[in-house]
Amino acid sequence: MNYWLVKSEPFKYSWDKFTADKETFWDGVRNYQARNNLKEMKKGDLVLFYHSNEGKNVVGIAKVTKEFYQDPTTEDKNWVVVNLIPVQALKNPVSLATIKADERLANISLVKQGRLSVMGLKPEEFDRILELGE
Repeated sequence: MNYWLVKSEPFKYSWDKFTADKETFWDGVRNYQARNNLKEMKKGDLVLFYHSNEGKNVVGIAKVTKEFYQDPTTEDKNWVVVNLIPVQALKNPVSLATIKADERLANISLVKQGRLSVMGLKPEEFDRILELGE
């Protein structure tokens, strides 16, 4: 199993909207590195859901239910989506400030490549964020 983090601005697509929808395809990715990360996702992989810009918190855990396919919001064959379902909200959202202050997360992509919207996580990074969210 692999671990990931996806970002969404809450005013565009929030955790609450995601949980109400019960499943979504993760669209709108227009960065090649982020797109390549979507292509690496496998059914069953776990994904942290991060609110960017407003809040700047990891707020929940999602799961990949369908591997990459053509993004239905564009005819450009370069872009893909995956399907995600919500698994659970974190008891306590984990802020970007908390992540930056944790030396165990010093090399996490969220800090090193802050503008990337879909990124891989090491298992220990994923687990540490869950610990911080308890």
